[in-house]
Parts: sequence; structure tokens; C-alpha cells
Amino acid sequence: MDTINAKGYLLDMDGVFYVGGKLLDGARSCLRELQKRDIPFRFVTNTTTKTKVELMEKLEGLGLPVEASCLFTAVSATKRFLESRGSPSLHLLVRDTVKKEFSRFELDADTPDYVVIGDIGANWDYETLNDVFNMLMRGSKLLCMHRNKFWQDENGLRMDIGAFVAALEHVSDQKATVVGKPTSSFFQQAVGSMELEVDQVAMVGDDIEADVGGAQSSGLQGVLVKTGKYRPELVSRSSVRPDFVLDSIAQLPDRLG
Repeated sequence: MDTINAKGYLLDMDGVFYVGGKLLDGARSCLRELQKRDIPFRFVTNTTTKTKVELMEKLEGLGLPVEASCLFTAVSATKRFLESRGSPSLHLLVRDTVKKEFSRFELDADTPDYVVIGDIGANWDYETLNDVFNMLMRGSKLLCMHRNKFWQDENGLRMDIGAFVAALEHVSDQKATVVGKPTSSFFQQAVGSMELEVDQVAMVGDDIEADVGGAQSSGLQGVLVKTGKYRPELVSRSSVRPDFVLDSIAQLPDRLG
């Protein structure tokens, strides 16, 4: 059994440690082993339906408590990106609880500086997309928290916001700015918080493209788990080749260097 030669780990959450509200086997013991060995880690997630506080509460409820410094989210990364641009006006397509994270920014439903795309679930419809299309045609910029194709819940695969982002790019002839995985800046921020170099860190996830491919493109090792959204046929079609493949997160403690 090959050892993963890494000094630190980035860990996807949904699909790796839990699916929906169900904890996956070995999740707690894996986290405890990392903590016991003082191996630095960060949870990194593209989830846009919850704030950082809400995600920490969910982790604690599942028996996976972590410090706030150990959690990197696409929502927080989007907020940091916008703050680095001064005080741009926004049109937010996110859940109501997530909107509170952007309360310092002016909202504009006509010609905002940025249209910010998160997950609004079943509220996606033609009128919503058409309104955004016209904002983009009037000069607004398209900013998406991520562009995942799909995700996994207790009932199977669910289409994610990447499809809507692609549609808006197509009709507006504009390329969206992506903030979360698989962007290098997102990985680098998480790695930098552990005071490690990217080649010393492995990313563990269930998404062959955003997790494994994105990590490898950023200089990290990519570890794929066969849980969550993992499907063997999707992996076989991908050009990405993981550095390591685990049946589940339960196997990670036995592969630690």
C-alpha cells in the first residue's frame, strides 16, 4: 500500500466526510487521526448554500468540530475577492442567509459591477437567467463562486450551477471569473494558511476535475475517493489521473506518511 507523502492536507467535505446529512464511515476516525498526529489540514468546499458559521455548526453536529481557521469556503473567498476590488455594486444570486455575508456592498438590480452566482436551488428559471443576461449585456461582470457540474445528495446526482454559468457565458460572450475550486488562488490561500508549499500538500476529494485536477494544476497532489459524486465512468472519460485513489476517507489514516 503506497504512502501519501504529504505534510498537510486539503479535504473536501460533502461527498468525502458526509453526503447531505449523513456522515460517511471512517470520517470521524480520520479527523481524529489527523489531529492526533498534528498533521495540518484545511476543509475546503465549494458549497454556496451555507455561510462559514453554518458549515461549522453542521460539522460540529456530525461530530467533526474544527476551528474557523481550518475552513475555507467559496463564499468566504468570493467576499475576499470583492473586498479586494474596493466597494463594487452587486446583484446576488445566493440563498438569503448567504446574502448577509455581503451586507457591506451596495445592491443593484439593473447594472451592478458584478453579478455574483451562487446556488439558489429551485429558484432558477428563465426570467432569472434572462435578467442576468441583460445585466451582462449592459456591462456587468459575471462572478461565480464555482462552476461545478453536479453534486451528490442522499437521492443521487443533482445538477449544479456550472450549467447556468456556461449558459450565461455563451449568450453574453463573456468569460466568468471563478473564485472557488478549481482556481489556483483558492488552493494557494488554503495551503498558505498552513505555512506549507503546494508540493507538500495533498488534496482529497470526490470530484475528478475540480478537486483532483484543480489541485494538480496548482502543484498539489490529488487524491480521489470513491464516494460522493465519484463515478468510475466519469473518471475513465477524464484526462485527469489521480496520484492516489482511496475507497473512502476511512483509508486515509493508513496512507499517512
